[in-house]
Amino acid sequence: MQLTENLSRPQAASNSRKWMYPVIRKGKLYEYRTWLSYAYLVMFFAGPFIRISGQPFLLLNVIERRFVLFGQVFWPQDFFLFVLAMLAGIVCIVLFTIAFGRVFCGWICPQTIFMEMVFRKIEVWIEGDAKKRRKLDEGAWTQEKVFKKSAKHVLFFLVSFLIANTFLAYVIGSETLIRIVTEPVTRHWSGFFSICIFTVVFYLVYSQVRELVCTVICPYGRLQGVLTDKHTLVVAYNYLRGEPRGKRSKKEEAPKGDCVDCHLCVDVCPTGIDIRNGTQLECINCTACIDVCNHVMDKINMPMNLIGFYSEEMIRQDKKPSFTGRMKAYSAVICVLLVGLIYFIAQRSDIDITILRSAGMLYQEQPGGYISNIYNADMINKTDSKRRISLVTSNPSIKIKYIQAPGILDKEGAGKAVFFLMIPTKQIRSMKTEITIKVMDQHKLLQTINTTFIGPVNGED
Repeated sequence: MQLTENLSRPQAASNSRKWMYPVIRKGKLYEYRTWLSYAYLVMFFAGPFIRISGQPFLLLNVIERRFVLFGQVFWPQDFFLFVLAMLAGIVCIVLFTIAFGRVFCGWICPQTIFMEMVFRKIEVWIEGDAKKRRKLDEGAWTQEKVFKKSAKHVLFFLVSFLIANTFLAYVIGSETLIRIVTEPVTRHWSGFFSICIFTVVFYLVYSQVRELVCTVICPYGRLQGVLTDKHTLVVAYNYLRGEPRGKRSKKEEAPKGDCVDCHLCVDVCPTGIDIRNGTQLECINCTACIDVCNHVMDKINMPMNLIGFYSEEMIRQDKKPSFTGRMKAYSAVICVLLVGLIYFIAQRSDIDITILRSAGMLYQEQPGGYISNIYNADMINKTDSKRRISLVTSNPSIKIKYIQAPGILDKEGAGKAVFFLMIPTKQIRSMKTEITIKVMDQHKLLQTINTTFIGPVNGED
């Protein structure tokens, strides 16, 4: 689909920031976005405190390398699962963009939700509509302006502080966050400074940077020109129906298009573009222009959706949306990745144990006619309950002599074990012997591990 420059921007020679004063016009799509945003905000602020089987709903503790998704604990040993999940997520985003453009940006992206549904509403509540906000910014610093600006930025900072605390709870856990908040600051300097830094970052993003996150900083927007094509459904202006645009007059003989050139689609755009100039990288598909245009069409008794979800193919050839071969290919890749991810998650054990023979060590002769090898076992308990671990060999004649016994593994804890495997010399038939070790939790079999035993050939040195 054709990409055009944003003609509504000031010339580059001015080197000045153009502040956006989008008009808020409510419509059916705006109401849908509002309710979706409320649901998102409830989930965002409640997420760190939701528990599933005693585990957080979502935790991304990079510091301790502990991750929890939907109540399931993942450790660095499960990193390949994150790789699969990340690949599946990336392909899903690509497929979604090919099919629907940047709808994610306008409807689901946290940046847009917080900016338009939280901070923008605070701004409108304190400073008024778009005209009043512009007039206030361009006017002198009166007592009213000082009061309104101070009130707005204090609220912005408080909301940013709340977001920073919630964001940090997803990283360090809600219990740790509560301790940082309730206990003396001197005991949690790193946590205190983290909250301060995140608060300042969020405050600057939503009070100063704003739509530049979407139009300049975010790399996803730049992918639109690569991923979209003539089959992609995006927020678009039906130029065949709308042109030539202009005010309607009964005296004019030449018929005009449905666009009355009211400029409202530009006034409501949070990034300041004119959707009539074609699909642009700055368009986040927030659908504000659809709502306001439909309101105008309703007033002049014209069909709805002069601006709507269209593909270039739909506008030019009047075709229905199609599920293209490109979309089918990406869908197949997603299915393969999801099937693999589900399989590996289902095969994932609650207790992760790795048993390795000590490197650089040969066999040892033991009293009583035994040959021994020394082994190290690393154990991780991925559950929220203690486990009493013991090791048992499948062959009763093979003995285990502990240097460091496995013992009890605390919940979500790690442990080590060091032990000798001792085999009667007469039972050794080759230099390498396969040994099966059973990992037991009291009388419950958790895992079966195969390892290699090194000994003298035919029991001789």
